[in-house]
Amino acid sequence: MSTDILIVDAENDARESLQDILELEDYEVDAVATGDEALEKLNKGEYVLMFLDFKLPGIDGLEVMQQTHLLYPETKIIILTAHGSLDSAIEAIRCGVHDYLLKPFEAESLLASVEACFTAKVERQREEMLVQQLESSLEQLKGMLGVTPPELPERQIASLPQGIMVDLERREIWRGNTRSHLTPTEGLAMRVFLENRGRVMPFEELVFLIKGDEVTEEKAPEIMRPIISRLRKKLAVFPGMKEWLSNVRGTGYMFEAEV
Repeated sequence: MSTDILIVDAENDARESLQDILELEDYEVDAVATGDEALEKLNKGEYVLMFLDFKLPGIDGLEVMQQTHLLYPETKIIILTAHGSLDSAIEAIRCGVHDYLLKPFEAESLLASVEACFTAKVERQREEMLVQQLESSLEQLKGMLGVTPPELPERQIASLPQGIMVDLERREIWRGNTRSHLTPTEGLAMRVFLENRGRVMPFEELVFLIKGDEVTEEKAPEIMRPIISRLRKKLAVFPGMKEWLSNVRGTGYMFEAEV
């Protein structure tokens, strides 16, 4: 089983012990000791699950949890702390953490929580696949029976230069056999850019359209930077497409597909 887990804990023994337990179960694990390192790791890669201690040097675990909830909503969080409090537990619930465990933890209960997290992810993927298969089978059956389906809204597919197609409904970009799947946040960002092709989009407006939040002029670039970074990685699968999404210094971003 190949999975991505990030451990964020300032205590060397606790961090190494947890990493050993998870790697013995064939999980792929990264481990860091500070909140700054955690946010840097999250910006560079996608993690299914993050173990997070609240007591960290620099940016504390509470801030890391809030930033992850805002910027990387698909990454599940398990809080591991020896300093639990009612306030931190309430904030953890507000941020939708997967589990909240107090140190010292038992390996069995911890692994059960991890398994539940990945089982839920696999189940979501299976449900999405079944829905797609049912839609395909239904269309084939209608064709065999000669049934004319009622008028439905067309699928939201955009055609770009160089034969690149974007399916906004399924959050996919493809050309030939090459495909790139977008997360919900990346899909929303792609929709906004396609609907405003050639227009400079200010940071604050992008945050509002993508996240639904009104933020300050100073905060908006920080929120958008990791989203754009991850989106560009998905676009880079198609030669030249990454360059279509450009940074307008001090203002925002612009998407302009070259013909």
